[in-house]
Amino acid sequence: MHIVVCVKQVPDTKIIKINPKTNTLDRRSAPAILNPYDAHAVQEAVKIKEKTGGIISVLSMGPPQATEIIRKSIEIGADKGYLISDRAFAGADTLATSYALSKALEKINKEHPVDMIICGKHAIDGDTGQVGPGIARRMDIPPITNVIEVTEVNQKEKTVLIKRKLTNGYELIQSEIPCLLTVEKEINEIEYSPMTNMIKAARYEPIIWAVSDFENVERSQLGLKGSPTIVGKMFTPPRPEGGKRLEGAIDEQVKQLMDLLMEKKELLTIQISK
Repeated sequence: MHIVVCVKQVPDTKIIKINPKTNTLDRRSAPAILNPYDAHAVQEAVKIKEKTGGIISVLSMGPPQATEIIRKSIEIGADKGYLISDRAFAGADTLATSYALSKALEKINKEHPVDMIICGKHAIDGDTGQVGPGIARRMDIPPITNVIEVTEVNQKEKTVLIKRKLTNGYELIQSEIPCLLTVEKEINEIEYSPMTNMIKAARYEPIIWAVSDFENVERSQLGLKGSPTIVGKMFTPPRPEGGKRLEGAIDEQVKQLMDLLMEKKELLTIQISK
């Protein structure tokens, strides 16, 4: 069983700020971390490996410093790590990112056939959830999103039984292998890493590929050139207003409440009429 987990280095959104002049994320204001959803994806790969055997590879696209999140993945329990890093990838949106990662996955698949690809539900810096399904579409394999449990992996029958979350409930799916999963945080708990993993991670050197290492790559589909997405504007939403306290006698409070309700009703009518 060969599982490949796609991981991304992201700024810690608990700390990051918005540049007031450019209305863009000030990535220098926060440390770079392993995308939390991707950490759960790596942990789930480890759980599957414990039942089925095999190896876990992690794959990322980013600058040279992204090797740190690959080492973090090795610490969680991955066996091998790949980083695709090249100026040609700069400025990539989700379309160009899924294209670049699919080319790397094709190369990995030739070296060691891939049975399953696992991604986090989405990255906390972009919050699109598009890269995983984009990879699956390019590789012509089934995508299963919002996964909260991998119930069974049948290597003999080449199938996997999966529970996924829906808006109004849950769904149990049996999919053929190979397939791609995108996982929710609730799928597992990140376990403490053993000392052996920590030592291995500290010494580990990921395999780094540039565009020149891939075959049959359309450079026009990479980076900024291959990214049709345009962000018109980014801004910090206004803080919600606090509640209004009603005071006075009961009759006065009822009158104040009715006035507020009628005001809201009138405002809603105006917005609808427009």
